[in-house]
Amino acid sequence: MKIGVISDTHDNVAATAAAMDRFEREGVETVCHCGDFIAPPLVPFLDREGLEVHAVRGNNDGEREGLVDAFDALDGGTLHGRFAELTFDGRSFAILHGEQKPVIEALAATGEYDYVCHGHWHVREQRAVGDTIVVNPGAHFPTVPAESRTVAVIETDGDTVAFHEIDGE
Repeated sequence: MKIGVISDTHDNVAATAAAMDRFEREGVETVCHCGDFIAPPLVPFLDREGLEVHAVRGNNDGEREGLVDAFDALDGGTLHGRFAELTFDGRSFAILHGEQKPVIEALAATGEYDYVCHGHWHVREQRAVGDTIVVNPGAHFPTVPAESRTVAVIETDGDTVAFHEIDGE
C-alpha cells in the first residue's frame, strides 16, 4: 500500500493540487496531511476520487469549525484533531503537526509506531529511531527552500519512503 504524506500547505492551492496530482500518479491510496492548511478553502483541493484523506490540525489552522465542515464534505476525508493513531496495511502510524520536538522524539522512542509523521519544521526528513521511521514530508510556501518543497510516499510493502519535489507557488 502507498500512503502519501503532506504538511504545511499554508493556503498554497497550486502546491496542494500539484501534490495531489503526484499522489495520483504514484498510485497512493491514502493521504495523511500533518497540519497547517491555514483555512477551509484549501481543503477541497485535497479531494480526489478514490483517495482517502486523514488530517490533523496544525498550530496555524484557524476556523476550526470551518475545517471540520470542509473535511466532512470530502469524499473520504477525516480531520482527527491534533493527533491521530492510524493503521494501514498492518503498519501503525502516529500523525501530528509536531511543534514540540520532544513529543515527536517520545512517540518515536516508544517503539509503538512503525511511522511517526509530522510537519511544522518545514524541512523534509527521514530518520530511524530504533524500528520507527520518522518522516517530515516538507512544506509548501515561498520561503521554504526548493529541496524541502516536497511530499513523501510511504510504501508499506518494503517500508520505503520516497520524497517527490512539488512545483507550486
